[in-house]
Amino acid sequence: MCEFHGWFGVAESPEESEAGGLEPGINELRARIADIKWSTADAELRIYNGQYFVTVNGLVNRRRDEATELEELLRYIATRFPGSWGLLYERSADMEEPPGQNAFRVRVMARGEIHTRLDPFLSPTRPVIEE
Repeated sequence: MCEFHGWFGVAESPEESEAGGLEPGINELRARIADIKWSTADAELRIYNGQYFVTVNGLVNRRRDEATELEELLRYIATRFPGSWGLLYERSADMEEPPGQNAFRVRVMARGEIHTRLDPFLSPTRPVIEE
């Protein structure tokens, strides 16, 4: 099993005002997301109060193309929109160490970079959320 849940605020710059290239980039991002065809997962671009957000959620039997496409999407957002921020929680039965099979891994996006962190809230999954 491979499970992931994430959200990312899309911003052209870490500055409060945008540099003027957000809309063309959003059109590119919208097209990229439209090309994703996951059977048991989804990726969406939505706008809330003038701010764009990408959400991703999925539960697949094992790490397949979804993992690669998700990685590519995150890298694209971080590179094309260096002011973006957000979190991706993921766990997988075949996840390498750390954190291993009994924990969530958190990928944190901020200022054009993605860092991997260990989850302090739902890990270890046994006994925190599972018996």
